[in-house]
Amino acid sequence: MKVKLLAVGTRMPGWVEQGVAEYRKRLPRDFALEIHEIPPGARGKNADTKRAMALEAERIRERLRGNDKCVALEVTGDTWSTERLAREAEAWRLDGRDVALLVGGPDGLDPGLSSASEQHWSLSPLTLPHPLVRLVVAEQIYRAWTLLVGHPYHR
Repeated sequence: MKVKLLAVGTRMPGWVEQGVAEYRKRLPRDFALEIHEIPPGARGKNADTKRAMALEAERIRERLRGNDKCVALEVTGDTWSTERLAREAEAWRLDGRDVALLVGGPDGLDPGLSSASEQHWSLSPLTLPHPLVRLVVAEQIYRAWTLLVGHPYHR
């Protein structure tokens, strides 16, 4: 199984790239985490927000394979403990499909993309900056894997 993080936004700070790379290298091949940066739609003083979100959704859909299980990361999603994430990850693995974790742009995910997602996960009721989301997701995916295999990282 691959876990793909499809995240709107490009040019992450070095500390984010380094942190994400550290957790990615710790994961085994059969639980790999891929990061796909999605260019954001144009925004500005008179920009059409709905159009920008629709463009971001189109760019995300271009990276999806037909059988990917889509999980929308949204502040309104369900909050999961690390143990719950590990249970979800085990279910994803048993499902046999790759998982696509979807992170929208500054205005969130396009409503159509959100409603088409099979699950909705909230990392926190707080609004988190996009670079931090990537690092938190990478660490939590690694932590969930360690729980599944009985590794002592999660204590």
